Amino acid sequence: MAKKLTSTKATETHNNRSKRGDFFSTHIARLDLADGTAFMGMAPDWQTETYVGEVVFNTGMTGYVESLTDPSYAGQILVFTYPLIGNYGVNIASAESDKIQVCGAVVSEAALHWSHTGSDRSLLQWLHSQNIPILMGVDTRAVTKYLRTKGTMAGSIGTRPAKDMALQKRFVSVEKPITYNPECTKKVILVDCGSKENILRSLRKLPLQIKRVPYDYDYSNEPYDGVLLSNGPGDPSDYQPTIEIARKALHIGKPVFGICLGSQIMGLAAGAKTYKLKYGHRGHNQPCLETKTTKGYITSQNHGYAIAEDSLPKGWFASFKNLNDASVEGIEHRTKPFFSVQFHPEACPGPTDTEWLFERFYTSL
Repeated sequence: MAKKLTSTKATETHNNRSKRGDFFSTHIARLDLADGTAFMGMAPDWQTETYVGEVVFNTGMTGYVESLTDPSYAGQILVFTYPLIGNYGVNIASAESDKIQVCGAVVSEAALHWSHTGSDRSLLQWLHSQNIPILMGVDTRAVTKYLRTKGTMAGSIGTRPAKDMALQKRFVSVEKPITYNPECTKKVILVDCGSKENILRSLRKLPLQIKRVPYDYDYSNEPYDGVLLSNGPGDPSDYQPTIEIARKALHIGKPVFGICLGSQIMGLAAGAKTYKLKYGHRGHNQPCLETKTTKGYITSQNHGYAIAEDSLPKGWFASFKNLNDASVEGIEHRTKPFFSVQFHPEACPGPTDTEWLFERFYTSL
């Protein structure tokens, strides 16, 4: 059950007026970046600690429930550039995992009440129930412009800067293998590095038996028809067991499909290199070009690393490019059934222009 939120009259505090004319009880707080820069705002009175994470921004206009529960955001403080967050409430059915994954949220304005019949609680109630901090009344445009100039960095939410802003490695995965659709003949391995639920939903639409395994599980000696490497948080080079097992899968030669972090893991397994983007790609309107067809797609993205094109080994090529910065958005082998994309074809939230990639994976099995 969501925790009850307290409210007081306007004479006692301010920010976020409710239907009853009361105000959500808040206190002055701040977002402190590792370089010493601070942005002021207001935090709910239940927030008494200091919370640390990598500060990143997302340009999406909707989909805050999906974004906050996306395992790729584990360990990060998410700044929403859209000015009003929470206005349609929280529908848990649209979550991308079983909990809120971010270390904190930063918004210009948070709506205490919602206006959607599919929701059952406010954003603030939901965050409160899981002890996830939120900083409100922040000039998020200024924060975004600063991060675009200086790059993403560690930061903290609290009444004073954190003494230690060291970022910890985060691995999000199932604890043991889980099988779905056991009646189906064709079998794919879903390597869960922090997989969004909509990847699983997209696979389950197809006549496939799906074995979802931990990120470090060695499936290479098992019978299977294909492998899907999922999205997830952090630096791809931290996933050494996953990379080594993927390298064995590439040697076996059966179809392999990578999404987001999974694309980077495929690249590293093939012998390519990855690098950290200055401020990443996080939003629902990232334009990409398919290099074979020169066809453009609008994509949903959430990643902070990319594959270095000039490091791709012989036989591989960049199958998609980002039209904003020309970074690699997908790789493919010229003769073998290996391909990956940096964006999210399951796109939840976001456009569904590239859902056909799941069908391509299925037909390659």
